Amino acid sequence: MTDRRHRNAPARRHGRTRRITPRAHWLLLSVLVVTLSTALLLQGYTHHMFKITSDAVTGARGPHATVPGRVTHGGPVIADAATSAHTARVKDRTLALTFDDGPDPVWTPRILDVLRRNHVHATFFVVGTQVVAHPELVRRIVAEGHQIGIHTFTHSDLAHLAPWQRSLELRETQLAVAGAAGVTTALLRPPYSSENDALNDADWSVLRQADTAGYVTVLATRDAEDWQRPGVQRVVAHATPHGHAGQIVLMHDGGGDRAQTVAALGALIPRLKAQGFRFATVGASVGMAAPVRPAGPGDHLQGVALIGLLQGGDWTVWMLGVLMYAAGAISVLRAAVVLIAARRHRRLRTGPRGRSWGPPVTEPVSVIVPAYNESAGIEAAVRSLLASDHPVEIIVVDDGSTDGTADLVESLHLPGVRVIRQQNAGKPAALNTGLAAASCELVVMVDGDTVFESDTVRTIVQPFADPRVGAVSGNAKVVNRGGLLGRWQHIEYVVGFNLDRRLFDLAECMPTVPGAVGAFRRRALLALGGVSDVTLAEDTDLTMALCRAGWRVVYEEGAVAWTEAPASLNALWRQRYRWCYGTLQAMWKHRGALVQRGAAGKLGRRGLVYLLLFQVLLPLLAPVVDIFALYGLLFLDPVRIIGLWLAFLLLQLLMGRYAFHLDGERPGPLWSLPLQQFVYRQLMYLVVIQSVFTAVSGSRLRWQRMERYGSLRAPAGAEAPGHGLPGQDPASVQPAPYEALPQPAPYEALPQPAPYDPFHQPELYADFHRPAPYDRFHRAEPHDAPPQPPPHHGYR
Repeated sequence: MTDRRHRNAPARRHGRTRRITPRAHWLLLSVLVVTLSTALLLQGYTHHMFKITSDAVTGARGPHATVPGRVTHGGPVIADAATSAHTARVKDRTLALTFDDGPDPVWTPRILDVLRRNHVHATFFVVGTQVVAHPELVRRIVAEGHQIGIHTFTHSDLAHLAPWQRSLELRETQLAVAGAAGVTTALLRPPYSSENDALNDADWSVLRQADTAGYVTVLATRDAEDWQRPGVQRVVAHATPHGHAGQIVLMHDGGGDRAQTVAALGALIPRLKAQGFRFATVGASVGMAAPVRPAGPGDHLQGVALIGLLQGGDWTVWMLGVLMYAAGAISVLRAAVVLIAARRHRRLRTGPRGRSWGPPVTEPVSVIVPAYNESAGIEAAVRSLLASDHPVEIIVVDDGSTDGTADLVESLHLPGVRVIRQQNAGKPAALNTGLAAASCELVVMVDGDTVFESDTVRTIVQPFADPRVGAVSGNAKVVNRGGLLGRWQHIEYVVGFNLDRRLFDLAECMPTVPGAVGAFRRRALLALGGVSDVTLAEDTDLTMALCRAGWRVVYEEGAVAWTEAPASLNALWRQRYRWCYGTLQAMWKHRGALVQRGAAGKLGRRGLVYLLLFQVLLPLLAPVVDIFALYGLLFLDPVRIIGLWLAFLLLQLLMGRYAFHLDGERPGPLWSLPLQQFVYRQLMYLVVIQSVFTAVSGSRLRWQRMERYGSLRAPAGAEAPGHGLPGQDPASVQPAPYEALPQPAPYEALPQPAPYDPFHQPELYADFHRPAPYDRFHRAEPHDAPPQPPPHHGYR
């Protein structure tokens, strides 16, 4: 999400804070992931583990010691294989036409049409996956008087499967037929089977197991070899019997182009009828009693459920493919837009006709440092501000710290530094207290765990030479870059946050001035009623309000501040969760900008749409990409999937290299970018997912303070004299109680409607003066909920 620093819990005047229960979110997410994964695994197994090919048998026959001689030399229909095997032959001058590998949506209907015109009934050995895909064809086959047999679920060679897989293949196919046509069948033709004398020991074990499950095996005596597509005449010749003996003819209605089969049937059937042959189903040709029977209610319902589940899996895979392409397109679009904008932004700033803000800004600046338990880094932060080469007054607002933060600052006896103490009320209240105490028109806000470079203050206020500019975003950098987590956050700050800010600056729709380094016009903030506390992203809320009030918000990349980043995954999760949730709150609050004109319209139709597409929807699609990538590695072409992943990684590396160049950073940390794809990226999109769940559920998130690590160091010369306000003797400036300081009216006297209304300017926004309860993100606790103790307002 857009960069921001430490936040506090909003001060609730009424009601109680409702703490969310993440377990429900994770339970729902886990159920969705497990369901999706199960559907994909089942779909992958049934559609891609075994490719439907012809039933040709190649290679050596193998040992056949266990195959009874009466079967090897018997008829093509084999029964009681597990006990006393016996076979049956087709009656003389009778042909049983059989079709394998269907039903196919193109060729099966055409074959059925030929059979209907010639008043012939046949037997169709169907593949379960095809039944699931086209159940209406199975119903037509049965309705027109043809027989159904099963040909396994995935057209796999049963002889090479474990016994449990064989049972699964047969049972699933039977259920699919029961669900599609309401019948069950006792006829089985194993894939890749041939004539009786080709059976080996492995094949015989399959037939014995099938017999125990109640199946009669049907082999063939004539193979039309239509799967080779040798030509219509050759197909007719292969299917024509020699003599008057009855035959079971093997043909195909699925598994490929069956145009020759359709044409051959049109010629074969009339010719054989003219020769005195009759056509019958397998059951009728050998005198079997009702091999196809109505399915029981249980089998029918299970079959319907199986078809629904697998069709849902097919739809899911299709949808995942669409979403994956959409995510890829959005990612490429974002990369192109951001890189083009960054290049354009660079030219505007550094080119021969680069943008000039106006005369140099030399007026003094008030620097406000809100602090809550910042003793680990506050000294380095304050000393870095004193080292500024621009006149500043420093106001440290201690927001009820319990670790001696205020005492530490006062004990330093630094010139030009004021310390204001207040009860813990949250970061917005601390900023508003500092805003009331500030004596300068230009205000810089900085977090207590951030250090400035000596020219940061001077650089960040230069854009105020343009009277249209109301706020300036600085360039926050990670100081604790050690370890993978530090490097990944460093990459994110440089590549993600700062590239986005260049785009927002160019498009005049900056949504966030980060709390770590930002400058404002004091009068612009006072006109808004100060810093709002109704969202957890007070910096984003404030920036959007400034944009909607007509102020320009710009990015000054040369104003560098060094800040501490979370050093553990747990701390990073808490920080980014609050950032993301607060941004969603601010986006919802300022959604009215979508229909406004001017600067507000630019924020709405450019900034908010960008945030929605690339920082909400794209992370929500990220799990789809990962799951589909795993699916592709398991069931599709792994080389293609890896190639796409490497292309995506190359695009990120190119973006990273250019962003590091723009920021003047060494590209060394980019070596860790590939590893970032396996941990950090997943953490970030899970943050977005839970934030969206929290927002949709109407829950209220509570702040927890981030741990400080003390990795900041004060710059040299921080105590050099001469950095106070003009006309002020630095030696005479001593820390004094807040009451003794000259100051404008106290914060309570500032105009601030309650509850906060950033559009409390009827003359500017008459059509938007309609405050309403914060319905989606700010839902009150039910009356019967137990009271909760008020939390401390930390800044992270």
